[in-house]
Amino acid sequence: MQDSLISILIPFKNTDKYLVECIDSIVSQTYKHWEIIAIDDHSTDTSWSIMESYEKRDSRISVFKNQGKGIIEALRKAYSISKGSFITRMDADDIMAPERIGVMHSSLLKSGTGNIAIGGVKYFAKDGVNDGYKRYEEWLNRLTKEGSNYSEIYKECVIPSPCWMMHKSDLDACDAFIPNRYPEDYDLAFRFYENKLKCIPSEKVLHFWRDYDNRTSRTSEHYAQNYFLDIKMHYFLKLDFNKQVPLVVWGAGKKGKTIAKKLLEKEIDFHWVCDNPNKIGKDIYGKKMLSFEILQSKKEWQCIVTVANVEEQLEIKNFIEKNKALVKIETFFFC
Repeated sequence: MQDSLISILIPFKNTDKYLVECIDSIVSQTYKHWEIIAIDDHSTDTSWSIMESYEKRDSRISVFKNQGKGIIEALRKAYSISKGSFITRMDADDIMAPERIGVMHSSLLKSGTGNIAIGGVKYFAKDGVNDGYKRYEEWLNRLTKEGSNYSEIYKECVIPSPCWMMHKSDLDACDAFIPNRYPEDYDLAFRFYENKLKCIPSEKVLHFWRDYDNRTSRTSEHYAQNYFLDIKMHYFLKLDFNKQVPLVVWGAGKKGKTIAKKLLEKEIDFHWVCDNPNKIGKDIYGKKMLSFEILQSKKEWQCIVTVANVEEQLEIKNFIEKNKALVKIETFFFC
């Protein structure tokens, strides 16, 4: 096991500006027993020829064409070809820290199956990283440092998609890349959660995440907010919703209204609350908007919080903390 083969799956499309830096960062890894399975998802630039040149020089590198379309089908093809007993992913425009593969492999050997190795991430961009990505990086690294990633899984994707490694048997148990649900990385994170895979804490930055204007996560419709909400609702109702406990949705903004609509469509009963006096008492979609103080009227609640403002979220947390001796409120922050 000390010299386990690590399969590195790399879907790529029109990333010729960054591929050399990406692949060189893998070739330079301190751990050497790996294979790259790279799948070209219909590139129209010189990406294929770049990968082909690496394939000719290094027997550990294989490149294939995606017969389907999109990242999920590319990942499926890569996975079907892979031979490693450990699996990891890589984005074709990013950079690995030199010790990434070795550190992750070592931590998995120590922890055994049922665990997922993750690492800290750092964003970089030609013109600087915007505040939104900086906040995401800080939030993600805080969770990764503690290994508490699932504690906030309904906020955002808590597993950095190009910076995890696991035993192949565990990935198979999670259905690997079989589902067609986008965003595929967020869906996979929920399946890790569903299968109770433990996140191994890590303080080390192991992955450098490149940001630029036409990155897939910025431009593809599959990464729009409605897709994220669909995944959150799907897994909340499947994994955490308790029909025996009254459900409340807190917040009547755009996200709150979308969630309320979805619950109404599924004929799931809920109370809808907010702290905005201008909205309290109004009828929206046939539901009367109530004051959040209704939460003091029962002994137990499940609460989906849709309020995005950080200060307001803190007020909500303070309210719940103040009342915890009288009321049990299980909260799920959806933003």
